[in-house]
Amino acid sequence: MQSVAESLERLGALANSPTVARVADAFQSAGHELSLVGGPVRDALLGRAVHDLDFTTDARPDAILAVVRPIADAVWDIGRAFGTIGARFGDDTVEITTYRTDSYDGETRKPEVEFGDTLEGDLLRRDFTVNALALRVPEVRLVDPSGGVEDLLARVITTPSSPEVSFGDDPLRMLRAARFTSQLGFTVDDETRAAMSRMADRISIVSAERIRDEIAKLLMTDEPRPGIELLVETGLADMVLPEVPALRLEVDEHHHHKDVYQHSLTVLDQAIGYEKERHPGEAPDLVLRLAAILHDIGKPATRRFEPGGAVSFYHHDVVGAKLAKKRLTALRFDKSTIESVARLIELHLRFFGYTDANWTDSAVRRYVRDAGDELERLHMLTRADVTTRNRRKADRLGFAYDDLEQRIRELKEQEELDAVRPDLDGQQVMAALGLRPGRQVGQAMKFLLELRLDEGPLGEEEATRRLLEWWASQSSTEGPTG
Repeated sequence: MQSVAESLERLGALANSPTVARVADAFQSAGHELSLVGGPVRDALLGRAVHDLDFTTDARPDAILAVVRPIADAVWDIGRAFGTIGARFGDDTVEITTYRTDSYDGETRKPEVEFGDTLEGDLLRRDFTVNALALRVPEVRLVDPSGGVEDLLARVITTPSSPEVSFGDDPLRMLRAARFTSQLGFTVDDETRAAMSRMADRISIVSAERIRDEIAKLLMTDEPRPGIELLVETGLADMVLPEVPALRLEVDEHHHHKDVYQHSLTVLDQAIGYEKERHPGEAPDLVLRLAAILHDIGKPATRRFEPGGAVSFYHHDVVGAKLAKKRLTALRFDKSTIESVARLIELHLRFFGYTDANWTDSAVRRYVRDAGDELERLHMLTRADVTTRNRRKADRLGFAYDDLEQRIRELKEQEELDAVRPDLDGQQVMAALGLRPGRQVGQAMKFLLELRLDEGPLGEEEATRRLLEWWASQSSTEGPTG
């Protein structure tokens, strides 16, 4: 955390920024309290960039609307029942929420919304002390009823009330603790961690969509590993992503196979490194990161002890792809994400045959075709999957993949490899063979695609000649069936 003087300077700059000052003046003129709360205050104190502007106020929703409508570029009240009004001021989006003193029934994480009258009361119902901070505006006064500043200095995550009460009210906060571990680089204090372990099964009352969102936010932090380790160590991962703790396979004394769990965490770290190297400044790639942490989840189900003490995991790529589909579907991820992650897991071993055999151009084309839109991610995942400490082996695999990527680039330049398709389209096939739409046309197109992959582009005339030869050979035997 920066010095006290620097922190005060940043808080002052935040309070005096155009949007904050405009909203603060409007609420003061209307006779209402207003404070920036939570993330923006925390991040300003930490010297981090402030992205969200969240306010809290004593004004009820109707009064908030009355203040904001005349000065905002746009206003929406979709969260009105919960006391939240959204508004846009130029490029800034803000949320303004009435003080709350919610109560929970213990059966669901949905609170009975009750509006409060004091800022301190509102802060004490929040998830963690480092988020229970407010900056009163326009007077620029920090309000910290639970010692959040001290916890920021100590880089500790704990709850304003007892963790049992806080997590009992909203079990999702346990996943948020893991996310903040990675996002802020803080540690969870012992009492809070112990409560997470004791209460892990309470996460079952949280909807799959909420769990999905927290897992995604955790994975998209710069360093998700500490948060994932916390989920595994507290038993929460057993409840929300059980395939990951299942990777902790017992390693035999002769090290015939590596620690799959630690290997997967390292692959995730390295995949993020390649992602940042190849796409600096871009948003985190959730698909790549899911594929990295899940790429070996088929290993526990496929582990076999072979004669001589060797250990095998045959077909763990295929099994893992199916398991990933099942888990991500249960977590309500979208279809595109599920299909992309499963495809990457299914293909993540394909390259390793490249070092053992001299791939033909045909094999390279098939690699590209099978990867499709996931080729760039497959490049990064495959490279990240090399975690051996044997420098000679790592270098050999790295050089081999360099060679494969170079061959792909060369073939792409020669053949527009990204759009591998037969030299003839369906209409041309039907015209050449005198066919109507049907199964026979599909068989002919498949023949032409295989020909294209094996030999590269042939041109329309040669492709037609070869198609007619193939058709004649089919007819001379038993003929294509329709």
